[in-house]
Amino acid sequence: MDKDAAPITLDKLPLKSGGAIVGVDWDKLSERDARRLRELGVDEGVPVEKLHKGPFGVDPIACRIGRMTVALRTAQAAAIAVGPLKNR
Repeated sequence: MDKDAAPITLDKLPLKSGGAIVGVDWDKLSERDARRLRELGVDEGVPVEKLHKGPFGVDPIACRIGRMTVALRTAQAAAIAVGPLKNR
């Protein structure tokens, strides 16, 4: 992701590109989904990369979040805003 790019949601992020999580709209998620994402380490500042989309460009979306590869539904990915990685 370009360092000057505006944040976009993970579901709209092009394949094989990434950035850092800049926010999560927890209200868009069910309580169960929100709990699962928190347990997986989804939080602001965590690096994320969109790796693969399911057949026909629909669910699931495979993402690398931190050091883990996880499968998300499009609705879950739509609640995660991604911006450029900051230099650490």
